[in-house]
Amino acid sequence: MVAEELTRRWGLGRARERFRGRIAEGRAGAPEPGRAPPPRVAVLCPQTYMNDAGRSVGPARGALKVALERVLVVHDEIDLPFGDVRTRLGGGLAGHNGLKSLRRELGSPDFMRVRVGVGRPDSTDPEIVSAHVLGRFTEGEARVQELVEDACRHVEAALLGDAGADTGERHEPGEVAG
Repeated sequence: MVAEELTRRWGLGRARERFRGRIAEGRAGAPEPGRAPPPRVAVLCPQTYMNDAGRSVGPARGALKVALERVLVVHDEIDLPFGDVRTRLGGGLAGHNGLKSLRRELGSPDFMRVRVGVGRPDSTDPEIVSAHVLGRFTEGEARVQELVEDACRHVEAALLGDAGADTGERHEPGEVAG
């Protein structure tokens, strides 16, 4: 949902099938007179299983010649309450199999992350946890849209180099790092 919103707001157009995923490329917004053009971006939505996302991201990074510090991953985080969004550079993988796949294929865990809190169910049963992560949100459309908007603000803050983007600070919904 975050990738779709960023693609829309940046006017990247229709995504193409490449790198075992859907990728839209262009500039992060429209140029403004008298200012440097917005940075070039590629929004990749792997079409692999989540646990194999690195098999999409790794080849895309290589083909597009993207430095590791310019890779930004947006992912769900059950260890954060719903609505909490945090941005950080590198860090642990917290048992997240998609992040493990990315580390393996990128050769390092030192990529930027926007962690989107989806909350944890009241059970540790793997089937219940899996259903929670893969199911539809129950929080209501307005709260989900606010979460998506907040995650997009974090991506844009990290992309544009705002201070605080890699501090791991906690930001409430609607608050931008920096």
